[in-house]
Amino acid sequence: MEDAPMDDKAKRMRDLLSSFYAPEPSMAVSHSAKFMSLDAINSPSFDPDMYMDLLVQKSNLEGLLQRHVEMAAEIKNLDTDLQMLVYENYNKFISATDTIKRMKSNIVGMEANMEKLLEKIMSVQSRSDGVNTSLVEKREHIEKLHRTRNLLRKVQFIYDLPTQLGKCIKSEAYTDAVRFFTGAMPIFEAYGDSSFQDCKKASDEAMATIVKNLQAKLYSDSEPITARAEAVVLLKQLDFPVDNLKTKLLEKLEQSVSELQIESRELSIASNSDDLSKIGTLSDSVPSMHSGFSTNQASFDDFCASVRAYRIIFPDSEGRLIELSRDLFTKRFGTIQHHIKKRIFSSDLLVMLRVIWTDVTVMDEVLPEAALPTFSLEAARAAIRQYVANSFSHLLLEVSEALTRVQTRPKEELEEDSSLQIALESSKKAVIQGSMDLLLEFRQLLDDNLELLAKLRDLIIDWVQEGFQDFFRSLDDHFLLRAGRNTSTNQDPSFIDGTQVDKVLTGLVLVLAQLSIFIEQSAIPRITEEIAASFSGGGVRGYEYGPAFVPGEICRIFRTAAEKFLHLYIHMKTQKISILLKKRFTTPNWVKHKEPREVHMFVDLFLQELQAIGTEVRQILPRGLIRRHHRSDSTGSTTSSRSNPRQDKMVRTNTQRARSQLLESHLAKLFKQKMEIFTKVEHTQESIVSTVVKLCLKSLQEFVRLQTFNRSGFQQIQLDIQFLRNPLKEIAEDEASIDFLLDEVIVAAAERCLDPVPLEAPILDKLIQAKLAKSREQKLAS
Repeated sequence: MEDAPMDDKAKRMRDLLSSFYAPEPSMAVSHSAKFMSLDAINSPSFDPDMYMDLLVQKSNLEGLLQRHVEMAAEIKNLDTDLQMLVYENYNKFISATDTIKRMKSNIVGMEANMEKLLEKIMSVQSRSDGVNTSLVEKREHIEKLHRTRNLLRKVQFIYDLPTQLGKCIKSEAYTDAVRFFTGAMPIFEAYGDSSFQDCKKASDEAMATIVKNLQAKLYSDSEPITARAEAVVLLKQLDFPVDNLKTKLLEKLEQSVSELQIESRELSIASNSDDLSKIGTLSDSVPSMHSGFSTNQASFDDFCASVRAYRIIFPDSEGRLIELSRDLFTKRFGTIQHHIKKRIFSSDLLVMLRVIWTDVTVMDEVLPEAALPTFSLEAARAAIRQYVANSFSHLLLEVSEALTRVQTRPKEELEEDSSLQIALESSKKAVIQGSMDLLLEFRQLLDDNLELLAKLRDLIIDWVQEGFQDFFRSLDDHFLLRAGRNTSTNQDPSFIDGTQVDKVLTGLVLVLAQLSIFIEQSAIPRITEEIAASFSGGGVRGYEYGPAFVPGEICRIFRTAAEKFLHLYIHMKTQKISILLKKRFTTPNWVKHKEPREVHMFVDLFLQELQAIGTEVRQILPRGLIRRHHRSDSTGSTTSSRSNPRQDKMVRTNTQRARSQLLESHLAKLFKQKMEIFTKVEHTQESIVSTVVKLCLKSLQEFVRLQTFNRSGFQQIQLDIQFLRNPLKEIAEDEASIDFLLDEVIVAAAERCLDPVPLEAPILDKLIQAKLAKSREQKLAS
């Protein structure tokens, strides 16, 4: 509320001063009117009645009294300000009067001095005119003599020109010769056919010799490019046709580019001609690459000098020079890409890029129109992207070689207890250590201070992340191909390209399953951590494409792959044993089978295959939580199978009654016993072996259902199955499930038997003991 009066006061003071100093009152009034409102007291359009009406309407009595006090104070202040303003202007008027008086007193003697100065100037001018008039004849005579002297010198120079040209030819001072001759050309053109005919003829003969020598220097390979360029310049000064010279010089320049390209190509061949096994490591060959790039520097300097001289000589040839320059650096980057295909380290790549970028900087100063930094940036982008992709290809090859060494090992070596374990560890090392080494290599590219790499930093980060994503996808495809699975077709999983699955090394499939688990649980988290620490950022590829590296997707892929390989291993092993079982049941004539005398040899083969599976899984799979399902006597144990009252009753009754009782007992067992036979397959020794045994027993049951047995055939099946009980329960460690499945086989055989009368318990035990004794003898003999 206190600021408003002060604002009004400031406005009134400004208007007052403006009206005081304004040249015309009308201008001051018009200027101040812009800032006056209707109720402004100092405005020309102020209406007291309207102002009072507004004031009475807006304010009460107390407000009117307050406004009265304020206006009284303002009037007093204005009077004071006006007094101060008048005082200040009075002082200025006094000061101005004093100044005018001093100026008047100083100007009084100035007019007399100016008149004296004018008189002196006029006197000097008259004397100068007199001197010029008296010396004009002598000056003209001197100038005439000077012109005559210059003419005599020129005449003497013309007469001495042939001699001077001869001396220049002997000393090869062709620049001076051309300068002398071009200086004499105006005189020869004017008087060459009359007064100086002999001099002109001798000079022309000398210049013809000079032109011939200059042409010889131009075409000489021993002459440096600067000397040849100088020869071209001199010939152009002599008005010699240089179109053919331009072509010749361009051919020389192209030849120098070709020589640089040949040196780069020879470098590439020399550094890759020896076998890596003889060289040792790839870094041993690096000095040759580095020296090769540095030894080309002299040739490159000559090339730059040639381009610089060529631009001066032929300014209209920039297009061809740009083409040659870009072609040179294209070939040099091509040499780098050739090395990349042969696998180089990032330190080697950095050295070559630094050398090329230095040359690019030098060449850009010589020929900026070629835009070589931008051109080289694109070429380096392609080379580095190829380096990143090629590094991942070599990593994939290393993992593949680790698996190939397992697959190509002799069968005897694969049967050892540690062969698959060694294979798994070498594969793990190839994946994780190879990935860490690649990250270190790529990190060197990011940490280097080369300007070229700084511009590509975000792209390199994206390429590394995309490379890991594509690498693990390719690795998954490679695993599937190694396992004999063709993901591009929907063919029978038992056949791959017309080849049976059992021809694929089963141990390799098991290694792939465990390797996939390792990649999901260990490799991907560690690689993700390293990428987050050192390769964060990027984003050049655009947000619409999503992140370059997606660990969750890779983990899901290899989790699925591990399950596929585990089931494939079980399928392959089961299929191999099923072929053995099928051959066993399709070969004999079961209707005419003889009385059983011993356990059949297929039992030994069956157990050998299961033992081989156990040997493989023990090498690389961990032991799981053992969950034995023991079976009570009511559900049929080994003892009850021998002395089952139901089987004794089958002996004493006829065939149809025994079969009926057997079926009724089997149905009762199904309703009574509720157990889960096939559970989820886990990555443990027990789970794999148990699943294979159960699947084989189910296959055995199906093969039995396809045959028809007589009493002896049925008894042979009973004997073989009874012998398998204890070994299978020890291998599978699941007594209840094994007992159940073995009983299923016996029941299936009884269902398909014409006279299902089992062997008596004593005879069954005697035959089993005989087989056990024979097996012990064979083990001792071996």
